[in-house]
Amino acid sequence: MRKPRIDYVAVFRALPGMVALLTPDLVYADANDDFLRLAGRTREQLLGRYIFDVFPENPNDPAAAGMRETRESMLRVVATGERDTMALLRYDIEDPQRPGVWREHYWSPVNAPVQDPDGQVALVVHRVEEVTELIHARGGTNGGARARVLEAELYTRARELQEVNERLRQAHAHEREVALALQAAMLPAPGPTGPHAAAVRYRPALGALNVCGDWYDLVDLPGDNLAVAVGDVVGHGLAAACAMGQLRSALSAACRVADGPAQAVEALGLYARFVEGAEATTVVTTFIDWDRRTIAYSSAGHPPPVLARADGTVTFLDRATDPPLAARPEHLPRPQAHTRFAEGDTLVLYTDGLIERRGEDIYAGLDRLAESVTRHRHAPPEALADALLGDLLPPMGSTDDTALIVLRL
Repeated sequence: MRKPRIDYVAVFRALPGMVALLTPDLVYADANDDFLRLAGRTREQLLGRYIFDVFPENPNDPAAAGMRETRESMLRVVATGERDTMALLRYDIEDPQRPGVWREHYWSPVNAPVQDPDGQVALVVHRVEEVTELIHARGGTNGGARARVLEAELYTRARELQEVNERLRQAHAHEREVALALQAAMLPAPGPTGPHAAAVRYRPALGALNVCGDWYDLVDLPGDNLAVAVGDVVGHGLAAACAMGQLRSALSAACRVADGPAQAVEALGLYARFVEGAEATTVVTTFIDWDRRTIAYSSAGHPPPVLARADGTVTFLDRATDPPLAARPEHLPRPQAHTRFAEGDTLVLYTDGLIERRGEDIYAGLDRLAESVTRHRHAPPEALADALLGDLLPPMGSTDDTALIVLRL
């Protein structure tokens, strides 16, 4: 059977219900036939025009908030790339045949994104269902009274829901700001690393609820050597940020007194058993000995660091991997491995937000990382760090935090 050829423009025009397409600047790009018919506008009156120039707010209603709420909903869709369902909305429409005469209308709107191949929001789908007749339903004397009570209750509850949602958004935004400020205070820029240039990056997750517990650290060791570590606390928000701060400080102290990274990670694992929210944290720690040109490393369930040779060879440091912190009931020593490096090599440590994608094997992300490191290996650490983020993070942002360290050896 031959696959039918679908005219998607004709399908869009014939869709039942009111549907319009707007650009990210909220300019009409198209509207289906039902939208034009029920809104009382022609396609020429809409296309290329700003939505609120076509449908201004009723100037005779001082309490009108429909324009502000609709604009905020659409701009949230553009900013987040996520669908936004609005509460029941009153938005009066001016009679196109009688200027200055406004008709009372109630709507149930939904706004949704259409993304381009790069993940950017290219269009906003604006679907509205008019519920004015339902609100104004009449059924005789008693029925009319009941309908007016229903109208008042329905509209009041819808406004209350909208206000509660707005307060929740503000509370989540405030929590995100506090968590980001806390993380920024606990993740300072690295201090001097002698002749060895280093770059660090932290990118928060996309969305107000997704501040996580990723961290990085560079610790001076005896003999002018250096410890470099990254970690990732499971969970989101302030609780994850607070657990991250405790674990980062504990690991920094352990590195200064431990004989090697395995002993430092082992001590951190014992400490994590007594830190709320620290269970299943992943971390990888490396000790760099400049004189011997060796890297000792130990990982607790964390993605492996990358050692990029100047000749283009890429090695994942994955020969000393153990379960995450506090993930097993008994205490066992952590493994440790060593590898040699040459002057001019590059060490890259990162958290899983850099490589993981939903529904994709982690090895695909590791392959992308290896390819990007190889391609940009001659760039200075600051430029290399920016290149890795540009190559590997989605254009619209990641749903997980990302911490990154690039060190030129």
